[in-house]
Amino acid sequence: MLCPLGADGDGLQPGAGSVGPADAAPLAGAAGQVGAAGLTDAIDLAGAPRPAGAAGAAGAAGRMGAAGQTGPIGLTGAPRLAGAAGAAGAAGAAGAAGLPTGVAVDDAAALGGSVGPVILATDLAAAVREHEQRGDVRWVWTDTAEVYPGLLAAGIRVERCHDVALTERLLLSREGAAGQPSYLAAAAARLHGRPVPPASRPAASDGPQPSLFDSPETPQDGLAQAAATLADLVAVHAGQLARIASGPQPGRFGLLVAAESAGGLIAAEMSAAGLPWRADVHDQLLTDLLGPRPAGPAGPAGPRPARLADLAARISAALGDGRPVNPDSPAQLVRALAADGVQVPSTRFSVLREIDHPAIPLLLEYKELARVHAAHGWSWLDTWVAAGRFRPEYVVGGVVSGRWATRGGGALQIPRTLRRAVIADPEWVLVVADAAQLEPRVLAALAGDQAFAEAAAAGDLYTALAGAFGGNRNDAKKALLSAMYGGSGGEAGQLLSVLRRRFPQAYNFVETAAQAGEQGRTVSSVLGRMCPPPSEAWRSMAAGSADPDGGPDLGAGRAARARGRFTRNFVVQASAADWALVLLASLRRRLNPMGDGPPAGADRTGAGRGSSGWAGPHLVFFQHDEVIVHCPAADADQVVAAVDESALEAGRLLFGATQVSFPMTTAVVDCYADAK
Repeated sequence: MLCPLGADGDGLQPGAGSVGPADAAPLAGAAGQVGAAGLTDAIDLAGAPRPAGAAGAAGAAGRMGAAGQTGPIGLTGAPRLAGAAGAAGAAGAAGAAGLPTGVAVDDAAALGGSVGPVILATDLAAAVREHEQRGDVRWVWTDTAEVYPGLLAAGIRVERCHDVALTERLLLSREGAAGQPSYLAAAAARLHGRPVPPASRPAASDGPQPSLFDSPETPQDGLAQAAATLADLVAVHAGQLARIASGPQPGRFGLLVAAESAGGLIAAEMSAAGLPWRADVHDQLLTDLLGPRPAGPAGPAGPRPARLADLAARISAALGDGRPVNPDSPAQLVRALAADGVQVPSTRFSVLREIDHPAIPLLLEYKELARVHAAHGWSWLDTWVAAGRFRPEYVVGGVVSGRWATRGGGALQIPRTLRRAVIADPEWVLVVADAAQLEPRVLAALAGDQAFAEAAAAGDLYTALAGAFGGNRNDAKKALLSAMYGGSGGEAGQLLSVLRRRFPQAYNFVETAAQAGEQGRTVSSVLGRMCPPPSEAWRSMAAGSADPDGGPDLGAGRAARARGRFTRNFVVQASAADWALVLLASLRRRLNPMGDGPPAGADRTGAGRGSSGWAGPHLVFFQHDEVIVHCPAADADQVVAAVDESALEAGRLLFGATQVSFPMTTAVVDCYADAK
């Protein structure tokens, strides 16, 4: 279901109270301008900040009044588009690009309140395009991953949205209910006190919720489904805005919601555009590493390539008992090594590297090549690369820290060897940018340690800190990584004592986060992404260790320390993920005006379009702190400038006025492998 928010209120709704935390520079003017009632609109990552009106003013998108209540979207009558959620029009005919027609709902009361007229969309793609061309619209919809790919396939790129599912997940986590279902029907059920439908049945109010481009059996069914879904969407959206506004630091959390929703758009666009990938180069790289592609099925179930087969035979010979040993079987390897007088607990790389035996170098080489063959071999190539593009499915916030994940394809673990296959289209280039030493710089900005911040204003952070460690850059690096990841033994403990003396605020910041974790409390990122609470098993163990009649529970101590290491790192890693997400959204806003984006129908060629049909610079890859933009060579300088400007903006929005810099290392290359 799609709801366009009008031009008067397309940003996130304002929240009451302070924009930033008391101990940080306020974000007013960056994350939104404070109005007469002390309210603020969160930053609109696709445009300028939205100034808040005076107390009690309700704009077209339901601005918040003095009482802190959010009006319904479209309060003054902005039209609502029904025509998603599989709603078929009276004729039931498909519109352009196979999209369904819309549905007219004349009685606004059927949607649960006065939300403005619901308009008939006889061609969903055309209706969305028309609203986008009017400018300054934010779409409220159920789930970008379900809704947006169909629009992109029709050649439509939207500028901004509010993703109900992603927002619900953030809110549930903040409210201590992480893991509960976040789809629209579940959110609506919780809002109205109804039983939550099971995850396998993502339902609207009373029945199954069809996907965006499904068609119901009859127009009447479509009308009922659209009305029910739109009612839930309006109510859940209003409820989410109220929850954002009533929670701590609404300005910061509103920025997180805006950035997460923008991330959903970017993930869908990157999957649609694809990362340029030369299948012929990939095949040659595999042939050079493994030998010719073997006949038969590809992948681990098929025959070994010649190089792996040769290594397997030599490993068996080196183990010396005359019987073949399967190098893919840890149990066989452990037994064969034991028979040759070598006892090993496992066949992990870290264990094998310490063993002096003639089979070990061969086995390590086999493991490296077998990993490439299994993860990115010919089977992977056949499955994931088509028409010169690798199109993974990104999962926004797929890791609890806010980092992204992927469903299949291993996009976040592309081996360096195979980066040779990532080659820009003719007359295009890849702009590869990564944030140098991002997490230590984020710690410097979070902690507010003046001496540490001054060091982080320099180019190489570890070199700048080396003076505190006798001029040794490596010691400075070890100390910082130990502080963030919880290392304390041996040399790390000595280096940490230096860090504690010279940069006490930075040290105390992560130490406080670790203590919170050990005590079973939660911590959050700079924008308010909350870490999961400890499990019931953890709490039971901790409660048992506090029993005065019981002895010391070593397991409880280990569990507490492990959680402390997790929360110590979470505050830094999750805040770095916040920064990267805002960088992405800011960069997308700068890139979009440079080209028309996805191709519409057969319009896949012409000036400014790559071989995928996309026009102008566009994001094609993101991994933690690294982005790749595919662009015409003539636009490369402008893209590099956009990357730098976006990094500055992300730092300013998250941390206000800080000495800490977040430099981007940028390379303009034809091939990804040449970037580093």
